[in-house]
Amino acid sequence: MNLKTQGFILLDVDVVALNNAGKNNKSNFDNAVATKKVYKNGRAYTYVSGQAWRYWWREALQKNHGWELSPVTRESKIAFTAANPVKYADDDIFGYMKAAKDVIVDENGNPVLKNGREQTENVTVTRVSPLKNSVIVSVGSTQPVENWSSMARQEGDSVPYVKEEYSAIMKGMFSLDLEQAGTFSNYNKTGFKNLTEKLKEEALKNGASEIEDSYVKDSKGNRQKLVRLQPEIRVKRIEDTIKALKSISGGAMQTNNMGDVTPKFIVLATTNTGNHPFSHIASSEGMNSEKVYLNVNGIKEVLRDYNDQFVGIVFIGRRSGFLDEYSDELRALESLGDGYPAVKIGSVNETIDNYCEQLKSQLK
Repeated sequence: MNLKTQGFILLDVDVVALNNAGKNNKSNFDNAVATKKVYKNGRAYTYVSGQAWRYWWREALQKNHGWELSPVTRESKIAFTAANPVKYADDDIFGYMKAAKDVIVDENGNPVLKNGREQTENVTVTRVSPLKNSVIVSVGSTQPVENWSSMARQEGDSVPYVKEEYSAIMKGMFSLDLEQAGTFSNYNKTGFKNLTEKLKEEALKNGASEIEDSYVKDSKGNRQKLVRLQPEIRVKRIEDTIKALKSISGGAMQTNNMGDVTPKFIVLATTNTGNHPFSHIASSEGMNSEKVYLNVNGIKEVLRDYNDQFVGIVFIGRRSGFLDEYSDELRALESLGDGYPAVKIGSVNETIDNYCEQLKSQLK
């Protein structure tokens, strides 16, 4: 079964500049930095790039869950990780692309020569990330303000600089492919050659197993083989990835614009399709489209319309003090009855822990 974790989060931040866009050419000040923003229907929405969110995520996994991150190599104008998802969990979960050639050696470990030149083989590998995420964007439109500051501790004139700051409720969503995590192909097809032959042999020698690919066949009609890591390794990597949201931190200007970027509202569900159903359960209203509301009727609609795609319980978490006015409506989702999946309401961290406990029975 093609299971995926579908996650939706809301952040609540005040006076932050989480992801900047370089020099602000619209400012009257020379040393002015703009925050990232996008426009829709003539209104501005601040956002954090998907790449920045992934950077925060990796950092949380390294610092709070003990992940040894894959080393990065820089060559001329390209950079790549070790591309070893067997050893490095972040290569497994976040994906990679590495274009390289290895010297061919004989049984004694000596380079194979032809016309006096070392012979090489193509060992280019790629892996589509099992973890996919959106940007984190303000739910309602925002109006960033310029904060004028200055460096004045030196002799002479002060040095002014300006940055844009904003307060917002922001939303983001992600999807984690539970079948792909800890599972690798190595057949020669673009995007599918995750492992070199050497890495495949090492993985199988150290406890990994081969399973049949449910979707891809070779030219003779036989199912291709996949390499799958041990169940306990796969479960830990998936669980760590989701639990990292409890302690994730990051953002620009944290020295004097520190903001809490852990979720204040979260939905976690397992589905048997790749569709992400929760993208529109938070919206904005008002003349300036700044006031944010939670569309509880929209959540009910999603639960009903996609009932056959949910596997297990849908977990919803909310931090006390955030959107308290929806507390009773959310709690009522636990008793929707026939035609709906089971729903469990709790705090944010409790929700993450409970969902991860359910995952253990869903992963095989």
